[in-house]
Amino acid sequence: MLTVNDYFTGKVKSIGFTNANSGESSIGVMMPGEYTFSTNNPEEITIISGSLNVLLPSAKDWQILQAGQVFHIQGKSEFHIQVAEPTAYLCRYL
Repeated sequence: MLTVNDYFTGKVKSIGFTNANSGESSIGVMMPGEYTFSTNNPEEITIISGSLNVLLPSAKDWQILQAGQVFHIQGKSEFHIQVAEPTAYLCRYL
């Protein structure tokens, strides 16, 4: 079953699904803007196309991530993202 998610007045959209190999995941697109996300469980996020800046919970500096790069988020945390161009991502819930 697919679950459609809509965040930040439609600027971030994702489709959630479960896969036998990777478990619970979502794939989505973020339009240009600045966003703050919070997590319940750890997440692994892979940039599929485009790029973004991410400020991880314990970091002082922003990281620039491009297509093919991966970052990890701890559970029960908050992180910040800046997007300059439409960017696609895959999020695996660990």
